[in-house]
Amino acid sequence: MAALILAHFLVAVCARPLVARLGTRAFSVLAVPPAVALAWAITRCGDAAAGGSGTSSLPWLPAYDVSLAFRWDALGLLMVVLAAGVGALVLLYCTRYFSDDTPLLGRFAGNLLAFAGAMLGLVLADDLVVLYVFWELTTVFSYLLIGHGSERKQNRRSALQALTVTTFGGLAMLVGFLMLGHAAGTYRISDLVAHPPEPSGTVSAAIVLVLLGALSKSAVWPFSVWLPNAMAAPTPVSAYLHAAAMVKAGIYLIARLAPAFADTPPWRPMLLVLGSATMLLGGWRALRLNDLKLVLAYGTVSQLGFLTVLAGAGYRDAALAAATMIVAHALFKAPLFLVTGIVEHATGTRDLRELSGVGRALPAVATVAVIAGASMAGLPPLLGFAAKEAAFTALESGSAVDRWALAAVVIGSALTFGYTLRFLWGAFARKPGLATTPVRPVGPAFLGPPALLAAACAVLGPGVVWLDPLTGAYAAAFPAPAHPYHLSLWHGLGMALLLSGAAWTGGLALFVLRTPVVRLARRVAWPTADRAYGLVLLGLERLSLQVTGFFQRGSLSVYLATVLLVMLVGQLTVLAVDQPWTGAAPPRLWDAPVQAVIALLTCTAALLCLTVHRRMKAVVLAGMTGYGTALLFVVHGAPDLALTQFCVETVSLLVFVLVLRRMPVYFQENIPRRRLLLRVPLSLASAATISVVLWVVAAARRADPAGGALVQATAEHGVKDVVATILVEFRAWDTLGESAVLAVAAVGVTSLVYLHRRTESPDDFAYEARTGPGTPDAPSAWTIGSRIITPEPDPADTAPERTWLAAGRTLSPEYRSVVFEVVARLVFHPILVLSLYLLFCAENLPGGGFVAGLVAGVAMMARYLAGGRHELAEAAPGHPGLLAGIGLLLSSGVALLGLVDGTALHPFSYEGHLPVFGHFHIGTPLFFDAGVYLLVLGVVLDIVKALGGRVDRQIEREAALRAAASPGEGR
Repeated sequence: MAALILAHFLVAVCARPLVARLGTRAFSVLAVPPAVALAWAITRCGDAAAGGSGTSSLPWLPAYDVSLAFRWDALGLLMVVLAAGVGALVLLYCTRYFSDDTPLLGRFAGNLLAFAGAMLGLVLADDLVVLYVFWELTTVFSYLLIGHGSERKQNRRSALQALTVTTFGGLAMLVGFLMLGHAAGTYRISDLVAHPPEPSGTVSAAIVLVLLGALSKSAVWPFSVWLPNAMAAPTPVSAYLHAAAMVKAGIYLIARLAPAFADTPPWRPMLLVLGSATMLLGGWRALRLNDLKLVLAYGTVSQLGFLTVLAGAGYRDAALAAATMIVAHALFKAPLFLVTGIVEHATGTRDLRELSGVGRALPAVATVAVIAGASMAGLPPLLGFAAKEAAFTALESGSAVDRWALAAVVIGSALTFGYTLRFLWGAFARKPGLATTPVRPVGPAFLGPPALLAAACAVLGPGVVWLDPLTGAYAAAFPAPAHPYHLSLWHGLGMALLLSGAAWTGGLALFVLRTPVVRLARRVAWPTADRAYGLVLLGLERLSLQVTGFFQRGSLSVYLATVLLVMLVGQLTVLAVDQPWTGAAPPRLWDAPVQAVIALLTCTAALLCLTVHRRMKAVVLAGMTGYGTALLFVVHGAPDLALTQFCVETVSLLVFVLVLRRMPVYFQENIPRRRLLLRVPLSLASAATISVVLWVVAAARRADPAGGALVQATAEHGVKDVVATILVEFRAWDTLGESAVLAVAAVGVTSLVYLHRRTESPDDFAYEARTGPGTPDAPSAWTIGSRIITPEPDPADTAPERTWLAAGRTLSPEYRSVVFEVVARLVFHPILVLSLYLLFCAENLPGGGFVAGLVAGVAMMARYLAGGRHELAEAAPGHPGLLAGIGLLLSSGVALLGLVDGTALHPFSYEGHLPVFGHFHIGTPLFFDAGVYLLVLGVVLDIVKALGGRVDRQIEREAALRAAASPGEGR
C-alpha cells in the first residue's frame, strides 16, 4: 500500500518533464498509477467482501506510538476504487480537455496526480496522525488545483477560501484526534473503532471537533461556502475533487468512525440536522442558477448533505445505503461535470440561457448526460434509484428522529429531480426564441471517460446485487437488525417506492413551474454564504486593526512593559498558588568570591546604562553586561559558553555600531517623572520574580544530573568536548532547527533593510558605473565627513605608498587610519585560520561551528570597518545568501545521510593514520558543524552588507544629492 501511494508522488514529480516532452499525451502516462491502484483494489474486493482485511506498517514516531500504518477493508477498498478509477478517467479526459500550449500544464498535471496519491493515503491510513497528514495534503493540493489559473482574481480568491475553511476544520479535527487517541490509549483507527473509549465529556468534545473537520471538508452547512466558488477551477478538477475525491473525505471519515461513536452524543443529532439542512438549502439554491457548473456544484452540496444523513445515522441499513450512495454519487456526478466541460469546449459557454439545440448537435454527449442525470434523479433502472430506495427504506424503519430526516430527504430528492431536469433542459434542449448554438464536434476520446462512468451507472442499477457483498461487509460493523436490508433493484411496491413517486412528482412540478419558482427563490433568498464569508473576513480585519491600533502604539517601552507585566502577573499567580519553594534548598550567593566581584561590575554597567544620554555609550555599557556574563561562564568552568558569549557580544556590538550611524547621537525621549516611577518598580519586581523562578527551577531537580552519563557517552565516541558533542550529535535536531530559524531571521531582517529586493537595482549599477570604486573620485561613506566630498589626491602629486587595503583608493586621507588598516589586513587571515581551528578542534577543545562562524564574521567586519563596503566586497565577493544556503544544505544532507543506517542524524566516524599528522578521527558531526559554520558566516555577512554596505550607499546618495544641489559650496 505504501508503495502504491509513493508511486503517485514519484510520478507526479516527473509530470513537468513528461508534459514538456509529450504534451497532453503525458496525462495518459500519469493515469498509470491510479489505474494500477484500481486493479490492486479490485483484486482484493473478494476478500474484503468476505470480511477480510490487510495491514502494513512502518515505524515513524515509535516514542509516540505513531507509525505509517495502512489497512484495507471493505470501506477502504470501495473508496480506493472510486478515487483511483475516477482519477484515472479524469486524467485521460485531460488529454483532450487541455491543449499543448496551456500555461503551467505540467504543474497542474503533477498536482492532480499528487492529489490522487494523497487521497489514496487518506482512505487507507490506519493511524489518526497519518490520516491527518494526508488530509492536509489533499487540502494543499486542492488549493493549488483550484488556484491553477492564478492570473484570475476569482481563482485566487476561491483557492484561498477553500484553504481557509478546510484548514480551520482540519486543525479542529487534529485536536479531536489527539483527544480521542489519548482517551483510547491508541491512535490506530482499527483499534479505536473496535474498542472505543467510554463516553465522557472529553470524548464528546473530541467528537465535535472531529466532525467539524469532516463537515468542513465535505462542504456541509455552514461550511458549504467554499465548494461552489471552487468551480472556478478547471472542469477536470471539479469532476474529480468535488464528485469522487476531496468532498468524499469527510463522508468517509464519518462512515469510518460511525460504528464506534454513532451513539456518543452529540454525533447523531449534529449530523442529521446539519445534513438535512444542507440537502434542502443546496437543492433550493440550485433551482435558480444559470451556470451549469454552479447548478452541479449546489447539487453536490445537496447530495453531500444526503450522504451525511445516511453515514451519520449509525445503524446497519443506513450504513448500507450510505456506502451504495457514495458509489452512485461518484458515478453520476463525475460524468455530469465532465459533460459540462465538453459542452463548454464545444460551445464556448456554460450559461444555460445561451444554449439551445445542443442535444441535437451532440446526441452522444446528451445521451451520456441523460443517463447520469437520470441516475442522480433516482430513476429506475439506474444505480441512483437503487441507492435512494435503500436510503428511504433505512430511514423509514428508524426512530422518530430518522423519520424527520426522511421527510427532509424526500423534499431534497424532489429538489434534486427539479434541478436535474433544469440542468438537462438548459444544456441540451432547444429553447423557443433562442437561435441554435454553434457547436464544434466532439471526438470519441473526449467523450470516452464520462461515457464509461455513465455506463457504470446503467450496468450497476440492475447489477446492484454485485455491490451488496462489499457494501454489506462494511455495514456488518453495525449490529444487525432482525430483517436486514439487501440491495436489489426492485423490492416491490412499498413505502420507499411511494416516497420516490412523491419526489418525482414534486420535482417535475418544480421544473414545470420553474419561472415562478426562480422568481420566488430570488425574492426570499437569504444573503449568500459567500457574502457572509466576506463580511466575516471584513469584520475580522477591522477587529484586528482596532486591536493592533490599541496595543501597537509604536513605543518599545510600552511593549516591553506589557510583556513584563503579563509575565509578572502570571508568575506571581503560579508562585502564590503552588508555593514551589517549599522544601527547596536555599540559594548560594556564590561559589567563589570572584563571581561576586564580576556580578557587581556587571550590575554596575547595567545601572550606568540608565544614566547616559548618548546612544553609543549605552550600547557599550550594554555590551559590558554581556562580557560580564561571559566572565561568569569562565569562572564557572564553561569555556564553550564563554567563548560563544564573547563572540556574540562582539558581533552584536559591531552591528549596533553600524545601525547607530543612521540614528541621532543622543536619546531624544524625555521620560516624565510619573512614568519613571512606574517603570522602576516594574523592572525591579520583574527582576526579582525571574530570580526567584530561576532558583525554584534549579532547586526543583529530583533526578540525578545527566552530566556523568553525557561525559561517558562522549568518551565512547572517542572525543572529549561534551558541549560540542551534545550540539552536533545528541541534540543535533535542535541545532538544525535553530540553524534554519537563524537563516530565516537573517533573511527577514536584511529584507527589511533592502526594501523588497536583495539584489542591486539598475540605478545602483548605473551609479557604480559613473563613480565606481576603481575611479579616483569614487565617493564612499568613508569619504564623507561633511557636506563636501573630499576627492582623492592626484597620484602624480604624491609619492608612491603602500596600499594595505584593496579598496584603499576609495578612502579620503583625512579619514584614514593607517594603523587600523595595517592591523586589519595583518589579522584578517590569522582570524580566519583561528576560525578554522575552532571548527576542527571542537571535538576535543572549546569551539564549534557556531563560534567559528562568528569569529570568521568578525574578520570580515574588521575589513569592512577599515575600508568600507568596497573592501568588504573584495574580501567576500560572493552572495552571503549562497553561503548560508550551502551551509544549511550541508547540515541537512548530513542529517539525511543517517537514514542509511535507519535514523536521521545518525553519526558515522572513521579513524586512520596519516604519515605526517599521525592518528586522526573524523566523523559526520564535523561536516554537520561545517554546515553551521558556513550558515553563521553567511548570516553575519548578510547583516553586514545590509546594515553596512546598504546604509553606506544611502549615505553616499544623500551626499551626492547635497553636492549636486549646491555645486559651489566648499570650493
